[in-house]
Amino acid sequence: MSTEYLPATGAACQELVLLHGWGSNREIWRPLLALVRCWANVTLIDLPACAPAVAVGDNCEPADALDAVLAVAPQRAVYLGWSLGGQLALELAACKPGRVAAVITVCSNPRFIAAADWPGMGEEAFSRFQAAYATDPAAALRRFCSLQAQGAKRPRLLLRQLQTLQAGPPGPELVPGLAWLARLDQRRLVPGLRQPQLHLLAEHDQLVPAGLAPVLAGLFASPASAQVETLRDASHLAPLDSAQQIAALTTEFLAAAGLLQAVDYQEMGPAKKDVAYSFSRAAGSYDSVARLQQDVGRELLALLDDTPAAPAVVLDLGCGTGYFQPELRSRFPGGTVIGLDLAPGMIEYARAQVAGDGNWLVGDAESLPLATDSVDLVFSSLAIQWCHRPQQLFAELARVLRPGGRCVFTTLGPDTLRELRSAWAAVDDRQHVNSFLPSQQLAAAAASVPGIRLSLETRRHCMQYTRVGELLAELKSLGAHNMNRGRPAGLTSRKTLQGMLQAYESWRVDGLLPATYDVIFGMVETI
Repeated sequence: MSTEYLPATGAACQELVLLHGWGSNREIWRPLLALVRCWANVTLIDLPACAPAVAVGDNCEPADALDAVLAVAPQRAVYLGWSLGGQLALELAACKPGRVAAVITVCSNPRFIAAADWPGMGEEAFSRFQAAYATDPAAALRRFCSLQAQGAKRPRLLLRQLQTLQAGPPGPELVPGLAWLARLDQRRLVPGLRQPQLHLLAEHDQLVPAGLAPVLAGLFASPASAQVETLRDASHLAPLDSAQQIAALTTEFLAAAGLLQAVDYQEMGPAKKDVAYSFSRAAGSYDSVARLQQDVGRELLALLDDTPAAPAVVLDLGCGTGYFQPELRSRFPGGTVIGLDLAPGMIEYARAQVAGDGNWLVGDAESLPLATDSVDLVFSSLAIQWCHRPQQLFAELARVLRPGGRCVFTTLGPDTLRELRSAWAAVDDRQHVNSFLPSQQLAAAAASVPGIRLSLETRRHCMQYTRVGELLAELKSLGAHNMNRGRPAGLTSRKTLQGMLQAYESWRVDGLLPATYDVIFGMVETI
């Protein structure tokens, strides 16, 4: 089952799982993502028996699909389901109440098939559709898509969007989902749910009529137990044509239910704009002093010796000056190598210095400007230490890596420059040295992202200098001087600086001053 985990772009106030309908896939939710990720960690799932090309067993039941969802979903989340996905969300709320904080359905009917006192699709019309699907799945699904777009202001545009979202041709894997639509009847189930419920119907829906609103509202004892709202000028394809309405009503509903409590959020590490500016300025001098970076990168290249297959697309993440581009191109001559860095100045320098036509991008590792499932191999040497939201980083790696892909990386751990940190601590309590995340925090972040496996190893690298000033000058030339938000403002006094230099002397061995780098080697594999 294909999934994506997309951490919030702002302060995460809630976990949100999105469930699509029959004949669709997780791509239907793309217009909604930018509108909800400001407050939600989002899990996207291609549902078995609902998404084309997702393999299922011969007798797949809703319980099987729900077990698959729970295996990749957060321990507790708000579930937002469209069409059949809404019915599955209701089933999940009933059978696993501890895992579901609230339920929101969009264009969903607790009983899809009409009854004497219940609006829905006619039983005969649905049976004819089932028979048509068994004969010609592709033609039947095209007809179904046309029905979904009816009532929209621009139906042809929506149909073209649907075509671009399709991941593969439909087949027998969707037959169980049709059977679920035929028999699910949750009219007695939904009034007893303990979780807050919001049901959004579309004004011009041809499959789940807006006339359902009064009878659906009649299931609930009071408006406090559930809300029913109508999306104006919307069709059954509301996730595509009414994403803003869905996002606004969802946010308002969850806030009123007390489920959007802001968590304590403190930006750690340096601001990304400061990192980009510093390394852009250092581009011209970087390679002349990057001894550690080059040595560590060569060690990392050795991890590529057992790459299982020739990658078609290789991402050099945090490529800097492009120093390792020639080696990557030589190792993978049949692949496309992309150099990506946060610092525009580094990309400009690399584009000018690296021979041959290249593929260069300015971008943030925590928000990669790359398509989902577009990269086979990521190489990243001493770059991601500037990412202080590791869950976001690993979620992006999981998103862009194809199944079976991998990322090899190095980063710096918290014991980096321990001698310099100790020397400064002897003279004041301010932060003079950049802080980096421990391997335990990286491992915990990766464990929260479904679909990946992380392995880590720590190695110590010790550089030596005759004077502390050599180390400080090198850090400045690299662009890696102190950039933390808590760094001292203004110039350091001569007395304080002299005290730090004197304290550093206690580390001198055989006439040389050590500078230790806590280097973490890691490998992320998609599973």
